[in-house]
Amino acid sequence: MPYKSILVINTMHIGDLLLITPALRTLRANYPQARISLLTDKTLADLVRENPCIDECLTIDKHGADKGLFALLRFIRRLRARHFDLVINLHRNERCSAITAFCGAKERIGYAQPGFGHFYTKCYPNLAMADTPKKLATKHQVTVHLDMLQKALGLKKIDDRGLEMTIPEAAEREAARLWQKMLDETAAAVRTSSSEQSDAATPRPVIAFNIGASWATKRWIDTYFAQCADQLIEEGYAVAFFGGPTDVPIVDACLAQMREKNSPHCHVFTGRVTLAVLAGLLSRCALMLTTDSGPMHIGVSQNLPLVTMFGASPVPTFYPYDARDVLLKTPEPCHPCGIHDCPKQGDEHMACMKKIPVEEVMKYVHELLGKYGGKAARELPRENADEKGQHACRIVEL
Repeated sequence: MPYKSILVINTMHIGDLLLITPALRTLRANYPQARISLLTDKTLADLVRENPCIDECLTIDKHGADKGLFALLRFIRRLRARHFDLVINLHRNERCSAITAFCGAKERIGYAQPGFGHFYTKCYPNLAMADTPKKLATKHQVTVHLDMLQKALGLKKIDDRGLEMTIPEAAEREAARLWQKMLDETAAAVRTSSSEQSDAATPRPVIAFNIGASWATKRWIDTYFAQCADQLIEEGYAVAFFGGPTDVPIVDACLAQMREKNSPHCHVFTGRVTLAVLAGLLSRCALMLTTDSGPMHIGVSQNLPLVTMFGASPVPTFYPYDARDVLLKTPEPCHPCGIHDCPKQGDEHMACMKKIPVEEVMKYVHELLGKYGGKAARELPRENADEKGQHACRIVEL
């Protein structure tokens, strides 16, 4: 059916939003003449605002003007006035389900909370979000989205080029300014150190560290991150810590354990930049050492090779969507638990993360740095699929 206006909805987390970008590209490939709108949360809009596959980015202020039942009803009324031909819900929560069910579109498809699906034209389960982590499908969330669209709409073409994010111009300028400021301050500090005089003129490749995560069970041990950072600085690299405001205490605790915390090659951006500026900074890094988190998916969107450690997270459905990347996990019987705090005590507390040793992580860090020459992500060819066109990362079970 030749739709004239399409609305795609995903108002949740950083990673969830970036994982729909292959679906946006696929919709554009199948409906080149349609006006495609994307509805997302106001705080996340910069991740998708410049996406070339959409015509406009609509926002909902979930924690402000659009908070509460009556505000949501007013918001839905405004959407009804747009008379969309097709609305696609790509997140199975109450708010997205309600908007899709009552937006007045001719066709309403996608995922839904129980009850709302009765008001859809076609409703499907999100096979990447089962009732318990043990029952999760073996397909990645991106693939589940694409399969659902193909089944619901009979699409003739799947155009999956991995995760994509175009950085807004203002954010790119700010990232460039902050990066140059970092380089200038490093060079000035190095020039005052007699032991590093020869290092002042040549900037070191920068390794991005994202050590925070929304759940404690997704975080690798801070002592281990500190050891990796020290080793990389001593080997001739620079490190830069990223993350949001809630990650500041986590990063501070890690820095306190580092020998090289006062090195001019140790930089901290945690809690200081927007998501869009973060993307610009990550595009200038050579590699990312990260937990399963929103910044991990931003790194993938910026073509940044990465090494990640998975604890509570289900690997098959949320791994970094890039064939170059490496994911490490342990064969704990409770993996993936999908819970926020580990209930075990003693040595078994957070065993899934404790049993991923620094030596193993650094082996793959060195492998990727050697393979890609320590070049900035933006200088690398965008080849994040394997020879079969698949985007599955390498999974190492220790």
